[in-house]
Amino acid sequence: MADEPEFSLGVEEEYLLVDVETGDVREAPDALMAACKAELADQVGPEFLRCQIEIGTPVAANVREARDHLARLRGSIARHAAEFGLAPISVACHPVADWRSQDHTDKDRYNQLSQEMGGVSRRMLICGMHVHVGVPDQDMRIDLMNQFSWFLPHLLALSASSPFWLGEDTLLASYRTTVFAGYPRTGLPPRLGSWAEYDRSVAALTETGIIGDASKIWWDLRPSARFPTLETRICDACPRLDDTITLVALVQATLRMLWRLSRQNLRWRQYDNFLLGENRWRATRYGLTEGLIDFGTRRILPFDEIAEGWLAAIAEDADALDSQPAVAGLRDMIARGSAAERQRALFASAMAAGATPQEAFRSIVAWLVEEFRRGL
Repeated sequence: MADEPEFSLGVEEEYLLVDVETGDVREAPDALMAACKAELADQVGPEFLRCQIEIGTPVAANVREARDHLARLRGSIARHAAEFGLAPISVACHPVADWRSQDHTDKDRYNQLSQEMGGVSRRMLICGMHVHVGVPDQDMRIDLMNQFSWFLPHLLALSASSPFWLGEDTLLASYRTTVFAGYPRTGLPPRLGSWAEYDRSVAALTETGIIGDASKIWWDLRPSARFPTLETRICDACPRLDDTITLVALVQATLRMLWRLSRQNLRWRQYDNFLLGENRWRATRYGLTEGLIDFGTRRILPFDEIAEGWLAAIAEDADALDSQPAVAGLRDMIARGSAAERQRALFASAMAAGATPQEAFRSIVAWLVEEFRRGL
């Protein structure tokens, strides 16, 4: 289509560093960060806690490029970390790590955040994955944000990787979501009528000095404060690179589908956040196991049925973006179960074999280390 955006991609991931022998989280040595910076420049940096590392890919034209960037970044960090007896893992919560034992990074931004958020910030021993998709037109960005909110619980359910916290089963698939909810300006984005309305809302907070800029708005989906993109922020960090790429491809193809509908004077039906929030909670609590509500049919649909409808809706767009193999990974993710389910299964299997809880949790971390290396 003549006026089609490029739907370019950028991906950010947050990793935890663990001791390769014990599986416990460890702070990143200054020399490790220096080595990563020397090779990767601004594509890598510290996160809020010293045991975390954040990466951000360059702009990618398509899903294949995004995968190449992520494989290179994951591989480089794993290689440098190994020199210090450490390994990165991509998971929303470490199963046993204690947030009370962690120190935040001594950086102006993080020092200010710690002061502003108080005790809430200390619990941020969590990691997420963000997907940027290029949408240059500002009003279109807002229009697509309003419609795409429907799919946010679906993405959370697929990515859910945080069932354990402080060595206990939370009975949630994504405990990270509840931890991050302690911050202000989080959760589902409000429905907005235009970019001007969004701009006025941001100005109401910046002009009073409450926030410095729009980067302090942490909705599940937001217009990026730095780039002409829509940034999807709801996902837990994914242990496996291929799963990350499937989610990236789904975000990109779904946004193109919504844009394509707008060219035909059509749109995805919008629902109040009261209803979308119910699906968000179901995704947080159950992940993939209990389905989501289809508000049109007033039924709870299992995820295999949801997947087939979703793939059919975006088939034309995945073809146009040459991302069919990646979006088809959705079926594999559902067949394997979420990372939360797999961690619980590993724990149960280890305990049934006579392991102590400590040994069972260590087996989970060892699996996360191997999942990180898969596909590099």
